[in-house]
Amino acid sequence: MTATTLPIPTDDGDLPGLLWLPPNGARADRPVPGLVVLQEIFGLSAYMQQRCAQLAELGCAVLAPQLFARLDPPVVGLSDGEDFEAWLGEGIALTQALPWQRAEADAVAALEALRGHEAVDAAHVGIMGFCYGGGLAFAAAATAREQGRAPAVLVSYYGSALPTLLDRAASVDMPSLHLFGTDDAFIPMEQVEQIRQAVTDSGTREQVRFELHEGAGHAFDNPHPGLHHAQAAKRAWMQTRQFLAEELPVS
Repeated sequence: MTATTLPIPTDDGDLPGLLWLPPNGARADRPVPGLVVLQEIFGLSAYMQQRCAQLAELGCAVLAPQLFARLDPPVVGLSDGEDFEAWLGEGIALTQALPWQRAEADAVAALEALRGHEAVDAAHVGIMGFCYGGGLAFAAAATAREQGRAPAVLVSYYGSALPTLLDRAASVDMPSLHLFGTDDAFIPMEQVEQIRQAVTDSGTREQVRFELHEGAGHAFDNPHPGLHHAQAAKRAWMQTRQFLAEELPVS
């Protein structure tokens, strides 16, 4: 499935985004739900773009903002590195070069851009992120909610910034799915449990789903051999599909 480019208007000029539409098409007289997908530290890599295409196959219009287009030089996505530590360091450096507030504002702008697409049901636009994008999706959901434009759903795969964002949990009151591995070296289980408590104990949270994947480390959905946990990735994707089918909804 091929993506098209969609400019995302922001307060600092247009940001490029990649847009996938469902394979059966989308028309103004038959709007589809939408989903903004936020990248890992490695940008919109081939893996991220594959996940976006798979979400579109479920019946969503999927918009992935190219957050690292703000950098000099701009970056779309990193190729998988044979030197795992160097590849990881390069990804971390990219996120450190992009101010968090800028990335968050761009994520919120992507929600608005997708809502405004002629083929999209503006009342059913959610946000989803992986790793760096998982925390960013949480923050953007809180900001959008505080602006009166909350996303319909949130899906956060092992959001790496979540331990620093828990004071915003009360603003993330939409149906949400959080996925973590029990062997996450970046977010130890003590912090995972703090996240669970914050997102489930603040307000009415019966609509929060919190899934732990035994033996999986951080970024377990990424296919790189240094990260991937096949069983956890398969189960988490099934949980994601079920959640979206029930809450967004998609086919």
